[in-house]
Parts: sequence; C-alpha cells; structure tokens
Amino acid sequence: MTDKINDISRELRELAEPKRAETHQRFFKTGRGEYGEGDMFLGIRVPHVRKLVRKFRGLSLKDTEELLHSRWHEERLFALLVLVDSFKIADGKLRKEIYDLYMGSMQWINNWDLVDLSAPHISGAWLYDRDRKPLHEFAESNDLWKKRIAIISTQHFIRKNDYTDTLAISEKLLKDNHDLIHKAVGWMLREVGNRNLEAEEKFLRKHYMSMPRTMLRYAIEKFPEEKRQKYLKGKIRRS
Repeated sequence: MTDKINDISRELRELAEPKRAETHQRFFKTGRGEYGEGDMFLGIRVPHVRKLVRKFRGLSLKDTEELLHSRWHEERLFALLVLVDSFKIADGKLRKEIYDLYMGSMQWINNWDLVDLSAPHISGAWLYDRDRKPLHEFAESNDLWKKRIAIISTQHFIRKNDYTDTLAISEKLLKDNHDLIHKAVGWMLREVGNRNLEAEEKFLRKHYMSMPRTMLRYAIEKFPEEKRQKYLKGKIRRS
C-alpha cells in the first residue's frame, strides 16, 4: 500500500459518520440475501468524496485499482470517481486502459450507486463510437450489476440522441425479475422520452402491457396525468 493510498484512506475515515454508515447499511440492502450483502460503509457523503477526488487528481491507475478492490464502499466509490474524472481528460491510450480496468472490475462495482455514477461516463463514453457488443453481452448475463451497467451505460448514447441500444437492451431486460433492473430500464426509457417522446412511446405501445409495473411507472413518470393513467389502466392502443 503506497503512502498516497494511506493518505486517501486516512482522509476518508476522517469524513466518516458512523450513524450515516448505519443508515447506508440498511438503505443499500447489505443484509443476508439482499442485493448488497456484505457491503461495508464508512458513512461519507458523496460531495465529500468528490471533493477528495479533486484533491488527489492524477492518482495512478495502480493506486486507483487498489482502492477499487477495497472492502469499503466509499473507497470503491472514490476509485470509480477518480476513473471518471481521469477519463474526461485522458488521451485515447489512457482512456482504453481506464475502460479495460473498469470492465475487468465487475465484482467490485457491486451496488447501484457505484454503477450509476460511473457507467455512462466510462463504458458508455468509450463504446459510443465503437462496437457496443459488450453491453449486449452484459444484458444477457446472470449478473445483476452487469445488467444494470448495460442499460445505464446507454445514458451516454441518449445524451447524443442515439436510442437504438437503449431500446434494444431494454427489450432484452423486459423479463428480468429484479426491481433494480426494472427501475433502471424505466429510467432510461424516460430519458429517451425526454428527448424523443415518439421513440419512447413506440416502444411502450408495443411492450407496456407485459413490462413490470415498476418499469412502466418509471418510464411514464413525466407524462401528463391523463395519459399516465391510460397506460396504467391498459387503455393505450398497442402497436
């Protein structure tokens, strides 16, 4: 462990809030059989972690990887935010190294906040003008976090007005049985609708009667109340 890692770990622990840690243990479902089973929290607010990322900007990939392998949630979060920050200003070679590190670190990107704060900015950004097959393979896996990374990564594409993979991956995940996937897909469909309502509704008219209720509710959250109720009551004509 390098001196810099020791400094980061020490400063993170100075920011720790034990009562917040207890709350996070419950909020992020860390109990036996829950999706975040065994995760350990220090209880640090995300803005404080971001501030520390700026302080240690330029951290080596080797040190970042070591922190990403930590048992502590906030150390893994710190490492992922370092990768996001570094990716934004890196050249092509370093971006590829960051992407490869990210995609090879799935066992440590193991809660929804870790996915949501990193996937669009690393896997999504790298794959935007490349073969997106890795995301489709993730969507077809049995791993909860790979599936969430697959759909959340497409947020980067959506921001570029590119919806093809969002809709294709959403279709792959329609029959998934996990609430965190239902919420993620519904969220990304809503993001599509924020930019192209016709594209979202074309997808919804085809699938809304069979998609999980939570997914539908997230997807239509911003719709006018009358239209929202028609979807919820099955009164929209299917295409």
